[in-house]
This record gives sequence, structure tokens and C-alpha cells, in this order.
Amino acid sequence: MTIIKKYTALFSALSTILVSIAGCTSTEKAFEKEMEEFRQRIGNVGMGVGVVKDGRLIYTHSFGLADVENGIPVKDNTLFRIASISKSFSATSVMQLVEKGKLSLSMDVSDLAGFPIRNPKFPDTVITLEMLMSHTSSINDSQGYFSFDGINPDLNPDWEKCYNDYEPGKGYEYCNLNYNLIGSFIEKISGERFDQYVVHHVLEPLGLYGGYCVDSLDTSLFAKLYSNDPDNGSVNGEMVESKEAYAPRSERIRAYRTGTDTPVFSPTGGMKISAPDLTKYMIMHMNYGIGENGVRLISEESSRSMQTPRSSDENYGLALWVDEGGYIPGVTLTGHTGGAYGLRSAMFFDPEKKYGFVMISSGASDSASEGDGAVIDGSLRIMYRHFINK
Repeated sequence: MTIIKKYTALFSALSTILVSIAGCTSTEKAFEKEMEEFRQRIGNVGMGVGVVKDGRLIYTHSFGLADVENGIPVKDNTLFRIASISKSFSATSVMQLVEKGKLSLSMDVSDLAGFPIRNPKFPDTVITLEMLMSHTSSINDSQGYFSFDGINPDLNPDWEKCYNDYEPGKGYEYCNLNYNLIGSFIEKISGERFDQYVVHHVLEPLGLYGGYCVDSLDTSLFAKLYSNDPDNGSVNGEMVESKEAYAPRSERIRAYRTGTDTPVFSPTGGMKISAPDLTKYMIMHMNYGIGENGVRLISEESSRSMQTPRSSDENYGLALWVDEGGYIPGVTLTGHTGGAYGLRSAMFFDPEKKYGFVMISSGASDSASEGDGAVIDGSLRIMYRHFINK
């Protein structure tokens, strides 16, 4: 038995014992039993979940291990890198600056970038901030997204490859470069470093702990991420830690150039936060801008705008999309998913019926055999069945 299977089996047995004596409701017990069975089936390492009903956080739970090698369990305050759900924090920040009159969704992003951002096939069509936020900009990631050199005509002779063949605003392609650019614009306009802006204007007002900067967080709280990807050093499908997920950035930050080095924080996917706090953040979007603590973070108009699809093909708004039964058959929800370094995350809610779910998985060895999104599909459906559709 490998070390990861050994510790997972031991912790699963311990979890079962604790559940039986913890005074859980019958709903919670039934949910945790089915979730444990599901986790074992897909080889899940660790997971945090949160459930909202009637607009309130009614349940959180932690499963499995945050650190397999040392047998450390996932706890309520365990921090996970949540990947692309991070984009919604960037978009929320933009909407705050729009409300202050410092940005406009119709702005030409060339003016913000400081170099031309134009699809060479459609040079007269302005690429706007709204297009970046909705992935309708016609920009792609083919020249990379960890710096802006690839799309800068002065620095990359192949810059034209960054653009697709359709006119900006008339097609859709999910693109991480869009949101790293957006992060740099937040810096330039606000005068604050991107990661600090999000902490000061999004997390702290809602009473949440997390952030994009590894060096500013308590690293002892991080859930290690695990994958069976051969490119990550996995042999014969063994789950191994993904070391890059929380790589420190202190040296690069010391030489940081505002508006240029923003991708070091990954506005497109670098948020680290616990499952309960991500659930509280979700409540703010469910309540059209008002947090669980009563603080209004963005206006109802801005919140509804984020949730309104710009692309009919993908139902994608501004870092939130409308899923029409893809994850839970027959159920329409709004939110986002994330996937990187073995992690899978999901945040989905119904803003009218006032319920929603968060799940964050730190790795699942057999999820690919059931479809790449199996850990998301299964978790959301189990939560829905036990807490909402009883």
C-alpha cells in the first residue's frame, strides 16, 4: 500500500468514527457517508465543502488530508489554491473601480496596457475591458500568459498569433491572458499592488482570510495539491505533490514593476482561500453584492452585470457563467470552476432561490477515468441531493 493510500484509508476510518459521535444531523450524517464513499471511489486526497440555503451558510465540512506525507487533515481554515474561480475576484475588483468612475467596461484596453491590443485581422475594432472580462476579446493564450511580452508588438515578432480569426466581441475563447491583463489594469488605476487591492477591498470588508501572495499568508495552512500527471513526476499513476502550486515569489516581488509583473500573482488563478470563506464570498454574489456580514461590496447593478452572459455559446458573463444543467441535471446555477496542479474547485449558486455550493478538491487519482470533471459533478450532485432536493 502506497503512503497516500495508507494515510487516506486511515483518515477515512477516523472520519467515520468522529462523524458518529459528533452529533451531526441525520442529513449531515447521510451526506458525509455518501461523500466518503464517493471520495474513496475517485481516490480523493482532501476536500473542503460549503452549503448555503435560504441565503445562509448552513454547513461546512472537511474531508481527507491536507498533507499526505505528514498525515495532516484538512480543516475549516485550510487554504486551497482555487485556480480559475480567482477570476471572479479580479472582476469584482474591476466593478468597484467602474463604480468609482475610474474604469469603464467600454474602455479601449490599448490605453490601459500602454501598447496596442488590436486583432490584426480587425484593426478597426476596439477591444474593450468588457471583452477581456467575458473572454470575447479574440485573444488566445498561444504565446503564453505569464507575461505580457507575447502580445506586445514591440517585444514579440509572433504577436499576431495571440489573436483568433473572429472579430472581437463576436466569438468566445476562454483565455487566461485576459485576466492577467485585467490584474495589471487594476494596479495601474488603483495605485495598489494587485494582491493588496483584493485583500483590502474584497477580502477584508467581507471578513475573509486569503489572498494571491504566497509570502503574505500562513503557509502552514496550505493544502498540498496532488496529481497523477507524468509531467509532474508521477510514475504508474501514483499521486505526487504539485510543488509549483505555492512556490514563493519573494525574489520577484522585491524587483516588482507595477502593471508589468502582475502575472506573478496570477490574477487569473492564484487566489488561496478556505472553503468556508469562499462560501461566504459566494454569498455576496448570490445577494447581488451584499456580503453575509451586511457589507455591500459592489452595487446590485454591477453584480447582475457579472452574472449576465455575454456569449450565448458559453453563457459566460464577467468571470461568472450560467450553467444550465451541466453539473446538476435540470438545475441552472451561476458560478465558476477551477482546475490546476491536480486541484478541482467549484462555486455555484442560485441567486433567486438563495442556495449554493462550494467544493475544493486537492487531488483525485481516478477522476479522469470518470471524466475530468467527475469530482466536481459528483460533489455538487451529492450536496444538492442531501441539502436542497430532499
